[in-house]
Amino acid sequence: MFQIIGIVLLFGLVFGSYIISGGNMGVIMHALPHEMMAIGGAGVAAFLISNSVPVIKSSLAGFGKVFAGPKWKAADYRDLLSLLFLLTKTMKSKGVIALESHIENPKESTIFSRFPKVMKDHFAVDFICDTLRMMTMNLEDPHQVEDAMEKQLEKHHHESSSPAEAMQSLADGLPALGIVAAVLGIVKTMGAITEPPAVLGSMIGGALVGTFLGVFLAYGFIGPMANRLKFCYDQEALFYHVIRDILVAHLHGNSAQVSVEIGRGSVPTVFQPSFLEMEEALKTAGAEAPA
Repeated sequence: MFQIIGIVLLFGLVFGSYIISGGNMGVIMHALPHEMMAIGGAGVAAFLISNSVPVIKSSLAGFGKVFAGPKWKAADYRDLLSLLFLLTKTMKSKGVIALESHIENPKESTIFSRFPKVMKDHFAVDFICDTLRMMTMNLEDPHQVEDAMEKQLEKHHHESSSPAEAMQSLADGLPALGIVAAVLGIVKTMGAITEPPAVLGSMIGGALVGTFLGVFLAYGFIGPMANRLKFCYDQEALFYHVIRDILVAHLHGNSAQVSVEIGRGSVPTVFQPSFLEMEEALKTAGAEAPA
């Protein structure tokens, strides 16, 4: 919502101030098609040259995320804490054998199936199952497990946030591409040096539109969208950090309740459930847990 308001304000205030100060929008509108063809076309071409197909596809999908925001909400964090409570409690109270059926085939698990949104995130499910599987293989050194988890998180975050980096690279290049378009306009003007001053002035004004568009799009539109996208990916990464913190706490010998409480402290403040809310959720999860 605020992103849409920001875009409206961006265009309204920039062009509004230009019109109020006596600027002629006709000059901009006349130059806009071919200047945008040069800047936008070169920007898209550079974007295609510098990125792989998966990054390009993810970047296109990222535009939706800019407006929708991070996918994990408060209810999702409660579900995650409840899921990990049930898994660690099962491992603690019933042993490794009881846990194996859940981590070897999470799609058929009566525990995982209770939390469909978490189940849709393949990395979250694999991250949980792989870590618990390491624990069942007697890899009980918390530092080794934590180091292995940290490497997985770093790799996943690097891969998932690449669209934001690609978009930021595009934003960084747009001012220079605007200068390229402006230089081409100046070259065109110099080729018509015998024209009357009024014509030359209009041609120079049109050339400068290229510089304006490059800077305007970079710092007013694409750059802020890249920053917003990076924020979304950083926020979503915290979801997986909660998984790490709970499983490491469990590996240190803490009870399921204590491990989840440690994980609750890692939940972003805006989404963090209170102690009482989490206690009630865990009671409900425990009461509904399969025997």
